[in-house]
Amino acid sequence: LYYSFSDTMAAKVQDLFIIDRNSGEIWTAGELDFEDVQSYDLEIEARDKGWPPLSGHCKVVLEVMDVND
Repeated sequence: LYYSFSDTMAAKVQDLFIIDRNSGEIWTAGELDFEDVQSYDLEIEARDKGWPPLSGHCKVVLEVMDVND
């Protein structure tokens, strides 16, 4: 399997996160600001390497914590 962000996700949201194509692990690409956005809905796609390739989708909801207040 390999993992990626769904094409339906906005490019500016995709730029905030990194997904490991092999494991599906997700990291932030930088700091997230609670005052800007309190949560993100990340649409993830898992696709196999068969022919034709089969895929599955899920949503990861990420809540940003306000740590400085």
